[in-house]
Amino acid sequence: MSNLIRWEPEREMMSLRDAMNHLFDGAFTPMSMLRTMGAPSVDLYQTEDDIVVSASLPGMKTEDVQISITGDLLTIRGEFKEKRDKKEKSYSLREQRIGAFERTLSLPAQVQADKAHAEFEDGILTITLPKSEAVKPKTITVKAK
Repeated sequence: MSNLIRWEPEREMMSLRDAMNHLFDGAFTPMSMLRTMGAPSVDLYQTEDDIVVSASLPGMKTEDVQISITGDLLTIRGEFKEKRDKKEKSYSLREQRIGAFERTLSLPAQVQADKAHAEFEDGILTITLPKSEAVKPKTITVKAK
């Protein structure tokens, strides 16, 4: 005796939908993967007076990095250059970054771009951006009458 299974078009459509969802889930790259594709890892934090951006740029030279501020956007550009040897090499694995990158960050507050400064130490670029006076917290004293 054979079992008959009733055809339910709704169930068939749901399995097609699940298959399409699975297809599209793998198509979009998470942000952590984008970071490893050339753009440096960045930390951004605030103190009472400054916004500080710290970028990991191992092996770079200061002359290979450009920093610009336009409105509330900070852009870090640079290029990881390939170290050329006279010998030809046949790599089995190559994970070091080579090529140009650009990373643009939206700043959380207005800054005084003319007073910003940057330091480069041990492969870490640290950019200190003083906050604009208009956005710094103000203390108001209360006087009793």
